[in-house]
Amino acid sequence: MASEELLLNYLPIMIFIGVGAVMACAMLVLSYLSGKQRPDPEKNAAYECGFDAFDDARSRFDVRFYLVAILFIIFDLEIAFLFPWAVTLGDIGMFGFWSMVVFLGVLTIGFIYEWNKGALDWE
Repeated sequence: MASEELLLNYLPIMIFIGVGAVMACAMLVLSYLSGKQRPDPEKNAAYECGFDAFDDARSRFDVRFYLVAILFIIFDLEIAFLFPWAVTLGDIGMFGFWSMVVFLGVLTIGFIYEWNKGALDWE
């Protein structure tokens, strides 16, 4: 008797999971049926990486792809540090303010260095 009540408590969760699974499958099937399934060469062309996706994995490509990725990660982390800093700025005082100014200064100097070296110039 107690185990039936315990299982009955999980019934709404199981219904929720079931409805979610049915809706997800229905959306996948409907998108497949309603979408155009004739990809052209433009749709299959390489994008964002700069080389063919189905080419040899050992082919050489430009190191600037890595530089752009590293710059993206650096500035993404910078934004991730700016949000909590801005929220707690009133609590951390002037030391926290000047610490962030130094952090942003180092990143800005690095960005200017990359720019002057031509890492961001695309040919």
